Amino acid sequence: MAQLLRRHLPVILSLILFLSKATADANFTVSRAAYYPNSDIKGTENGACEYGAFGATLNNGDVSASASLYRDGVGCGACYQVRCTNPYYCSPNGVTIVITDSGASDGTDFILSQHAFTRMAQSTDAGTALLTLGVVGIEYRRVSCTYPNKNIVFKITESSNFPNYLEFEIWYQQGNQDIIAVQLCETVNLTCQLLSRTHGAVWATVSPPSGPLSIRMLFSSGAPRGGDTWLVPTNIVPQNWTAGATYDSGVQVQLQ
Repeated sequence: MAQLLRRHLPVILSLILFLSKATADANFTVSRAAYYPNSDIKGTENGACEYGAFGATLNNGDVSASASLYRDGVGCGACYQVRCTNPYYCSPNGVTIVITDSGASDGTDFILSQHAFTRMAQSTDAGTALLTLGVVGIEYRRVSCTYPNKNIVFKITESSNFPNYLEFEIWYQQGNQDIIAVQLCETVNLTCQLLSRTHGAVWATVSPPSGPLSIRMLFSSGAPRGGDTWLVPTNIVPQNWTAGATYDSGVQVQLQ
């Protein structure tokens, strides 16, 4: 019996490794990726999420456009692990990117920044080879965004007009949940209004409440029976908020 096991041990080990890889890859979706050919090495400042210059350098420039994952702006800020599948050029871990734009090209799910595209490779030379290919086979999965030592930040856009029109974006959201609703509450009289996502990552309201404001966020649990949770900031947006300013929420999504 022992001799029989020794004889077939290599085959058994190969089978175990194959099954382990198949299990590990079960959470990945097979697709294709291209890259922005006419942009800076990092991301674009003109993405549909409306992040501007912040979107070009977010996550050290490892960002991407995606038509299928943009989801009318709900997907803005979501993180994905993307790895190319050519073993000659590609690293096993690939790159983690943030969605900052909407777009598709040649049947792809991702149009990566050049910085992110080359980071899928095993080496600098392999990254150059990937750029030459232009479009590569990939597999991807959603992962948690991580922003160590950062709280969620509210960016008041330059389109805002105090006190008549308030428009803002939510930056540095950790985890892998979507923000599906936002409430704007005046903290003295506790009057709240439910906001609308106008486009991309932008939330807005005409005639916002006067006084100090609390921006409360509803995070989707992803469960079919609900379990969504509200996150309430510990810091307020001051009564005399200004266009172009950023305000620290004082809170962050806790990673599991």
